[in-house]
Amino acid sequence: MDTKLLLKKYDLNKLTVTTLGSHSALDVCRGAKNLGLKTLVVTEKGREKTYEKYYKTNGKLGCVDETITLSKFSDLLKPEIQKQLLDKNSIFIPNRSFEAYLNFNYEAIENDFNVPMFGNRQLLKIEERGRAENQYYLLEKSGIKYPKQFKDPKEIDRLCLIKVQEKKRVFERAFFLAENYQDYKTQVDEKLKNGVFTEEQLKQAIIEEFVVGVQINFNFFYSPVSDRLELLGTDMRRQTNIEGLLKIPASYQGEVSKKINIKYEEAGHIAVTVLESMLEKAFYLGEKFVKTSQELFAPGIIGPFALQSIITAGPPKKDIVVIDISPRMPGSPGIASTPYGNYLYGKNISVGERVTMEIKEAIKINSFDKILS
Repeated sequence: MDTKLLLKKYDLNKLTVTTLGSHSALDVCRGAKNLGLKTLVVTEKGREKTYEKYYKTNGKLGCVDETITLSKFSDLLKPEIQKQLLDKNSIFIPNRSFEAYLNFNYEAIENDFNVPMFGNRQLLKIEERGRAENQYYLLEKSGIKYPKQFKDPKEIDRLCLIKVQEKKRVFERAFFLAENYQDYKTQVDEKLKNGVFTEEQLKQAIIEEFVVGVQINFNFFYSPVSDRLELLGTDMRRQTNIEGLLKIPASYQGEVSKKINIKYEEAGHIAVTVLESMLEKAFYLGEKFVKTSQELFAPGIIGPFALQSIITAGPPKKDIVVIDISPRMPGSPGIASTPYGNYLYGKNISVGERVTMEIKEAIKINSFDKILS
């Protein structure tokens, strides 16, 4: 796709910030509206009311100016739908749902979705753990610590977390713990029998050491326009039903866990802060990731990304272990309430607003091509 050629047909004074109606769409739209740009959300029939009704622009209320409702999200790849977006001078902001509802078809995302996209679309595929050049490849090349992995379940010699894509909901992963091969085999047999995942999905599973510590997502923004790395906020996940189990007195947890299927499904996020003494290490890791992404996936990361991490205890001192990378918009709008954006800009700032700031600044200095793919 020739982004520069497409942009020649755009009216840069009439841009529309566009995204898929899920995950972080409202964060994107509110940020764009705050800075005077039009917004459009592509929705799916049966999921449109959030955007068409509850947060629809109405005078000073709302942030979604316009919607396009599809029979199914994957229709976004149809030429006639893309033409509608191009006619509206759309800049598309990708999120994880965009990848999931296009069935993780990264070849189509890179070659068939012919709408200018904020960020580096070539990097989205690193989230797919079955690929050779995935996020762990980048972590390894960056020299960033991540959990020890086991390719053969027979090698499990400690408590491990197993991550497998679910059968019915491909955008969710089935997590379970195992401390040895027999434990692993028992749980796998049960989950295969119950249709939680398939044999094929199991072959793509990640088996990694369970890291004990505090889970923190470091939500960064790399600006190609100003060549600056910014920490916009920190958060942690809320997961069901594991959190409910942990609220039960310990004496009952063992019995309850025998009767229910323990899950780690994401239900939301909590804005948190970290010790100020940890910030320099976090920035150091962020800078290493930016540099490596530029070397391996030129032009590298553009805009928002998250290093999803565990802060471990000493001795000799606390450390950061990265367990996942999100090379796009985070699904955690609450991070705007953390102080880190305020420390830099003198006000709370959302990721959606920071994306729009980058778009407007790139236009101003005639560097639009630096932030799009």
